[in-house]
Amino acid sequence: MNSSKLAVAGSFRDPAGFVFVDSLGRICRQINRVERDNYECFISSGLYDQLTSKKMLVAHVEDATVEPRTSDAYKVIRPDRLPFISYPYEWCFSQLRDAALLTLRVQQLALAFGMSLKDASAYNVQFDPRPVFIDTLSFERYQEGSPWVAYRQFCQHFLAPLALMRYRDVRLGQLLRVFIDGVPLDLAASLLPASTRLKPSLLAHIHLHAKAQQRFAASGAQSSPRRQVSISRSGLVGLLTSLEAFIEKLDCPRRPSEWGDYYGATNYSADAAADKERLVAGYLNTAGPTVVWDLGANTGRFSRLSAERGALTIAFDGDHAAVDQHYQAIRAQDNGRILPLALDLTNPSPSIGWANTERPSLFERGHPDAILALALIHHLAIGNNVPLADVAALFARLSQWLIIEFVPKTDSQVQRMLATRADIFSDYTQEGFERAFGTFFEFVRCEPVAESTRLMYLMRARATDR
Repeated sequence: MNSSKLAVAGSFRDPAGFVFVDSLGRICRQINRVERDNYECFISSGLYDQLTSKKMLVAHVEDATVEPRTSDAYKVIRPDRLPFISYPYEWCFSQLRDAALLTLRVQQLALAFGMSLKDASAYNVQFDPRPVFIDTLSFERYQEGSPWVAYRQFCQHFLAPLALMRYRDVRLGQLLRVFIDGVPLDLAASLLPASTRLKPSLLAHIHLHAKAQQRFAASGAQSSPRRQVSISRSGLVGLLTSLEAFIEKLDCPRRPSEWGDYYGATNYSADAAADKERLVAGYLNTAGPTVVWDLGANTGRFSRLSAERGALTIAFDGDHAAVDQHYQAIRAQDNGRILPLALDLTNPSPSIGWANTERPSLFERGHPDAILALALIHHLAIGNNVPLADVAALFARLSQWLIIEFVPKTDSQVQRMLATRADIFSDYTQEGFERAFGTFFEFVRCEPVAESTRLMYLMRARATDR
């Protein structure tokens, strides 16, 4: 049987094996016989133990009780399950940089054990909250003199988007959403400022690399030019070390952030902010969620409240600077209960790739028990013209519980938004808000936020709406 019909989306391309879900709902990976030698070397060499002990690779157990999906199976392993799957186009700059550094360090360690990565896809990395490699079948025996076969892929998946984000515009990270196999190097070279040619790493690994690819394509050669080049182990280590040193020095680009200092730059007094925390904490205690999506999390002030109560919290925000700041904070704290991600809720990650199933949409990758929608509704309804009823319908479809803050037109932030546009939002009132959300939710609690005109609601989705 064709393994592509059995594999988890995104896992069907590799002849070495594929990921599937067994009858008990467990994540499993089938290793095909063609990969037997590489897998046994990976285990017996000690590389697996080193990577997992350093928390660089997801651990697994071999499980002979799981029935393979095809007749060419060698073994089935069960990797530790990750709490949430994210994709590179949802990561901030610092997350992509950390994923790149992890990939390089995994390759360096692999070489020390006589192995090498045969691919360097950004999709081989997830966050928990630090980056962790997830593809057990990416390793092959190293052959002395062989180049790194994953070099081009690394440049397209990591170096090119990082350079574009750092030296042109951080929003160009979204090119990874368009180019699922990584940003083409000729495109990256054309978009980068001419000054990047003065940086030896970018000159060699992007500009000259792109030209070499173009010459190779024009020649009509049938084999990879990298396969025709011999490079010593020490030369390969030098390549990896130079890439690592360059990427380590890349700092997050500093674009003006509209909401990076939201609570320090709005009409929230210290007492109002404290009262808002009290209300949200109490509502979380009532709902008791295990998974929370904080939509419009900013730098994570309220994400921490849910994480402190044991809930896995996916903290989304559309402001890249805020997401990066939040990620750096939770990385320093090693807080495994929060995962910051970049999200434009009006244009969430769609299903992309082969047959539109290779990379599932955001809403296909899990549903929260509760949604935090704080200081968000006016951005959707007024800033983006999304009808209140549509917002309510989406939230009710996603989650049983909703903690939402209503920000009236009298609020200074709404006045700021209306200063440059006509007020065509006649339904944007407390009564209109409650009418729209009351169709989909039962109101459990509603309380004013101290020293403000804002209202905080705890709602539960009506049973018929989910």
